[in-house]
Amino acid sequence: MELVKKNIHMDRIRSEAVSQITLEDDLNVPDQKPDVSSLNFENGAIIIDEIRPGTDQVNVRGRLSFDILYHTEEGGSSLISLQGKIPFEEKINMQGVRSTDDVMVEGQIEDLSVNIINSRKLNIQAVVTLNSWVEELYDEEAPIGMYGEDAVEYRKAPFPLAQIAINKKDIFRVKEELSLPSNYPNIFQILWSSVSLEDMDFRVLDEKISLSGEVRVFVLYEGEGEEHPVRTFEQTIPISGIVECHGCREGMVADIRATLAPQEHGQPYLTVRPDFDGEERNIGVDLVLNILMKMYEEESIDIITDIYGVTKEVETVTSPCTLRRLLARVGGKTRVNERVRARSGGSGILQLLHSEGRVSIEDQQAVEGGIQLSGSVWIHVLYITGNDEAPYGSFQTQIPFQYTLEVADMAPEDMGMVRGEVEQLQVTMLDGEEMDVKAILAFSTIAFRNVPMHMIRDVQISDLDTAVLASLPGMAVYVVRPGDNLWNIGRKYYVPVDTLRSVNRLDSDELKVGQKLLIVKGA
Repeated sequence: MELVKKNIHMDRIRSEAVSQITLEDDLNVPDQKPDVSSLNFENGAIIIDEIRPGTDQVNVRGRLSFDILYHTEEGGSSLISLQGKIPFEEKINMQGVRSTDDVMVEGQIEDLSVNIINSRKLNIQAVVTLNSWVEELYDEEAPIGMYGEDAVEYRKAPFPLAQIAINKKDIFRVKEELSLPSNYPNIFQILWSSVSLEDMDFRVLDEKISLSGEVRVFVLYEGEGEEHPVRTFEQTIPISGIVECHGCREGMVADIRATLAPQEHGQPYLTVRPDFDGEERNIGVDLVLNILMKMYEEESIDIITDIYGVTKEVETVTSPCTLRRLLARVGGKTRVNERVRARSGGSGILQLLHSEGRVSIEDQQAVEGGIQLSGSVWIHVLYITGNDEAPYGSFQTQIPFQYTLEVADMAPEDMGMVRGEVEQLQVTMLDGEEMDVKAILAFSTIAFRNVPMHMIRDVQISDLDTAVLASLPGMAVYVVRPGDNLWNIGRKYYVPVDTLRSVNRLDSDELKVGQKLLIVKGA
């Protein structure tokens, strides 16, 4: 007698850890750059260069890459851009990690500040969170049938499962060329730029993934001419295309995300290119999108949950496991709105140049009916002031939010990792000091329910004990008690459930307390 088993393909986070580090360094302004009078804008990114897993730990080597925009009064009034990096190496304790594991690490800047030490030296400080995890694929063997000569009874229960079908990475390249409007001056040099992905959408097709979205490009540049006028240029590029994905097909539940890959060797996303007349009026956009793809298949499998013998003694060998079923793939949006007063040094704000934001989810809790989120929206704004000596300024603000992403039938023990992004951001001036910040935050998740159970792994068959055989009546009348069902009555008397139905001419399996059943052994 053996079990017929089916492999259920699953994925899980086997080990994970969070580490927070503080980075600090002094940056000397290069000799070819003028003195710093005031700071205007800064941003940064964490680039992971090497991940070396060991036993219960992982060594991460990377760098904080940052850009600084500052104002100088040397040789006239102008904006200057400055780049730098702070390397780091961190040991992260991760219980259960092995040297052969494929460890994933993502870094996020929680806080970045730049301060002037003197006109030739800056101090950079950053608080960085490193999230590391090991994801693994594994198979659960579920009993779905039996074969052999011994007479046994087994019952099944349907389990709607979400099996992992595809887990892979790919890239998608975006190459475009933008042209300045005719009334804009030629580009002397790009001072500041920002590139972001927006409204990314993915559709699963047969053997491929269709993607669409937008790339928003912002450029602050110094124009040609005696006065080197500073101009801003912003444009949205629609993108669409196909990523090959062997084995995928329509109907699969997809968890796909795209992120901008760091450029190799520090190359910029944007480059200045000449137009047909040889003038520097075009901007080349060269991006690589990292595409992470997970696809799940829903399938209902009838799994054997209990077995007993009729002519033999049957003992099951079980072990605990957790199966997973899909609850929902959902998305939701919420609005945040706050008035912010900028510190412009009394010179007032004349014009807003650029604003950008990001969502930081600081806590998420599965609750009845959804996922409760709390966090902050970080807003960064660049503007023109009324001060000729310091004509540009910036401010950062943090707007807290709380939101419950509704997931029907969700319970506190269920799981779903939520992603958030700023879908729309609008910053408007109310007066020379105050601004109105409005943002629409979009959240999405695939929620799963973990179903713990004891899976039958093996069966052991032995002869019935002679004392048990002697105690079994050939015929008996059984009076139904509270909690009884045909299964446990059949198990008690070593009688098949179908025999109980047939002998007692039962139309259903429902029993009433006090109901009498005829038990006939070997009927």
